[in-house]
Amino acid sequence: MENNEIIKIIATVLALALAIIGHEIMHGYMAYRYGDNTAKNAGRLSINPLVHIDIWGTIVVPATLFFTGAPFLFGWAKPVPIHTSEVIKNAGYKGAINVSLAGIYYNFGLALFASILLKYIDLNSISSMFELFIIYFIFQTLIYNVILGFFNLLPIPPLDGSHALSYFASWNRWYKVVDFYRSIERYGMVILILIIATPLSKYIFKPIKYIIGMLL
Repeated sequence: MENNEIIKIIATVLALALAIIGHEIMHGYMAYRYGDNTAKNAGRLSINPLVHIDIWGTIVVPATLFFTGAPFLFGWAKPVPIHTSEVIKNAGYKGAINVSLAGIYYNFGLALFASILLKYIDLNSISSMFELFIIYFIFQTLIYNVILGFFNLLPIPPLDGSHALSYFASWNRWYKVVDFYRSIERYGMVILILIIATPLSKYIFKPIKYIIGMLL
């Protein structure tokens, strides 16, 4: 394997880890800001990646996608423990919505930051393997944070978008919407798999290409 390929693989793995681990930490941090110490007491606000690794989501799934030649990698970290009732008690449903969307705020914010960095980099001036690594890492950081942020925004259980919408519905007393989400919660993963594994996926993820193109 050429050095360039090794550098690209390492940069991709690190960019994906930064996206998924930071996503989970932000959920816990936002809950902590609203008075829920659960994640902090469990040591899950740490930047140590080892405490956030999920065997399937952080290792098996990304590795399988990579070795099968998938067009992009995807994964998730171990969910951060949160007592939503404590958040709602201290900050209402608005607080619960912000906790649900905190990881998405992080992902889109990091993607925007990476976009700004790339605009000031002269790709024709790369003179070392280290510079190649940095540039590719920033590029992959943009890509994977857009993918993860948009994917989690989908209003399908157990994704963050569904939690935020459910709390918004509770806030506005749209109890039929709340009951609907409770009724389909157990089928959420099946629905996601069906969407990803069917032609529907190209319509669902079309905005991802648009967002990435806009940021680049």
